[in-house]
Formats: sequence, structure tokens, C-alpha cells
Amino acid sequence: MALRIISGDLKGRKLRSVRGTKTRPTANRTREAIFNILASQIPGSRVLDLFAGTGAFGIEALSRKADSVVFIDIDRDSISVLQANIKGLSLGRQTKIIRWDLIKNLNCLQSLSIAFDLVFMDPPYQKRMIEPTLRNLHISQSLVTGTQIIVEHSHREPVLTGQLPFEITDQRKYGKTLVTILKYVV
Repeated sequence: MALRIISGDLKGRKLRSVRGTKTRPTANRTREAIFNILASQIPGSRVLDLFAGTGAFGIEALSRKADSVVFIDIDRDSISVLQANIKGLSLGRQTKIIRWDLIKNLNCLQSLSIAFDLVFMDPPYQKRMIEPTLRNLHISQSLVTGTQIIVEHSHREPVLTGQLPFEITDQRKYGKTLVTILKYVV
């Protein structure tokens, strides 16, 4: 599957992918559907792309006039591909790439002093990473009231089970993939 930017200034540009099966890039159609839902919220937004992989979500947001994107992933191969995608599209000034274990914590965000408007989360399926990541996002104090968090996950994996300050505002199914949109309600 060739990954491409779907709309905006970079429409049609190709993205490199990580070799092998370690990452599961979001299908172009699913990404397009997500961005159609969020269209009016993208321009001027400060975006956080967690489990960034190729960076497709964050780069798509930049193509659609997001202000900046911070990408976080722990995998070396993903970081390398992400760096190549950012460099190839000349997006270095608007981006920051961090290699970090975001299941442990998100302390890496403290030095940035950024409040994010939009967060994309595409963790490995069925690994129980959603809730710990949401907890770490809350603890990081890097969200503002109303921040939207878009979580792509398996339809078999729940998003919220505990007492976290997020509210489900929308949920859509695309094949075996579920996209849940949360709002930060603190």
C-alpha cells in the first residue's frame, strides 16, 4: 500500500513506510475519513502524534495548515523513516521528533511548554496501551480543555475503562478498525 498525503499543500506526495510488519500504517481511506471529520479544527492547531510510525497523521495535519507537530515513537526504524519523511517534505521547522517510551510516561513533553489542541494515537492493536497512554497524557499537563484525541484501535479493545478526564464524542468503524474521538474535559 502506497502511503500518500490525501489533501492540502502536500496532496499526492508519497510517504516512506517502515519495512516489515512492526508498524501498521493507517489506510489512506481511513485517514481521509478522520480528516474529513476534523477538517475545521486542523488549521492553526498544535498537534501531538503518538505512536507516530511514518508520521502520516501529523504530516497530513501539516499539509492541511496545522501550526506544528510533535511526533513520538520508540521504534528506531520508525524514527528513521519519520525523519526521512519530514526531511523529504521540508517540514523540519514545524516539527519535533522524540524517541520515547510513552507507556512509561510523557515527561519528554515538559520541556516543550506546548499545549496541544489535537492528539493522534495509533498504538499497536491488542497491547493494552491506550489507557496508560491517556493517563500519561493527562499527567503531562500538555492538553487544554477541549483537546481532541483521536484513537485508532481494534474494535475488540476498549478505550476508556477507568476514571480518566476524557469523554467519547464520536466513534466510527472502518473494517476491523475503530476510530474513537475523545475530548479532554478538565
